[in-house]
Amino acid sequence: MKKSLAERLAILSDAAKYDASCASSGTVRRDSSASGGLGSTEGSGICHAYAPDGRCISLLKILLTNFCIYDCAYCVNRSSSNVERARFTAEEVVWLTLEFYRRNYIEGLFLSSGIIRSSDYTMEEMVRIVRELRVTHHFRGYIHLKAIPEASPHLIEEAGLHADRLSLNIELPTDSGITRFAPEKKPANIRRSMGDLRLKIEAAGEPTLKTKKRQRFVPAGQSTQMIVGADGASDATILASSGRLYSSYGLKRVYYSAFSPIPDSSKNLPLIKPPLMREHRLYQADWLYRFYGFGIDEITANQAGGMLDLNLDPKLAWALANRGEFPVDINKAERERLLRVPGLGTKTVKAIVSARRFRRLRLDDLSRLGVSIKKVQSFISAEGWSPRRLIDRADLRAMFEPQPEQMSLL
Repeated sequence: MKKSLAERLAILSDAAKYDASCASSGTVRRDSSASGGLGSTEGSGICHAYAPDGRCISLLKILLTNFCIYDCAYCVNRSSSNVERARFTAEEVVWLTLEFYRRNYIEGLFLSSGIIRSSDYTMEEMVRIVRELRVTHHFRGYIHLKAIPEASPHLIEEAGLHADRLSLNIELPTDSGITRFAPEKKPANIRRSMGDLRLKIEAAGEPTLKTKKRQRFVPAGQSTQMIVGADGASDATILASSGRLYSSYGLKRVYYSAFSPIPDSSKNLPLIKPPLMREHRLYQADWLYRFYGFGIDEITANQAGGMLDLNLDPKLAWALANRGEFPVDINKAERERLLRVPGLGTKTVKAIVSARRFRRLRLDDLSRLGVSIKKVQSFISAEGWSPRRLIDRADLRAMFEPQPEQMSLL
């Protein structure tokens, strides 16, 4: 029996929930009010993602289809799965995007798909959708497209002309894991596609000799996603893989998605999902690597089995393992050292460096900046404050660990 559009929308929007890489930060600002057309990359509505400045970004997040010729063991939509299947036509996705925008439900589109017929056929359908939105309907909203690494380079290049961001998912942190759980996928092909895309993005960023303008090509860059907890890789292995991806391919983001057990799965997969806190700690460690000057080895050096501490955030865990680096004088220390103090973020450090040019700072000044005094006081010295022996206390870790809670019996 043929499913209605509403029924297919319910199936394919639910199937898209396993894809974490749908944040819409980093794109150029476009608004139809100035240039004509429809939509905007800014605004408010129902929220599915957040930009770094806290803006809610509403995206229609769907699969073109959950049919797939691949049999990746960790994927609920694999060919051998017993899930209910559905498929949109390209015209239906275009219509849904425009109608949802007109009703102020969304500000953009996140589109992924299972592989049907072939990688090129599926990619052609996705490119046709974004081309129709941009060229025919002059849609100016945000578009994030999940590109298919095995597709022809010219299709990925055309997708980059219309999409704000492209994702090429690596899925698992090691080649051996991909070979074991997704034998149809070739890690070398994924990396080659990432490399080609990086070169095209960099080339588009160079101004032309004639017009001095830069070509619009994937303005929000490329990203990828790794599944956490499916293949037994440690956090150190995952972060090391992320570091190589950032440095080699200029990625904007690596997204971490905790593995979710699926029906009729392989016996080689875990029966229970990893704690969501593990995913959260990986994001925090990723942030330390990208914005705080930490090396991957530093973050994981003192962690048992290469696993991040679930009770403490990675910066605090590093500080407790490296107490000789503290206390840090907030009135004299360089920015790089201040960034290593637990409880001090990039904006706070910038404010400290600016304010101390005019007078020496006290703990009260940090409090006015919104800093948690309880968290930082053990690791800093300030005007009128010294931690004395606080940093050497044997029970310092216990001061920061979450208090045990009584489990509910119901």
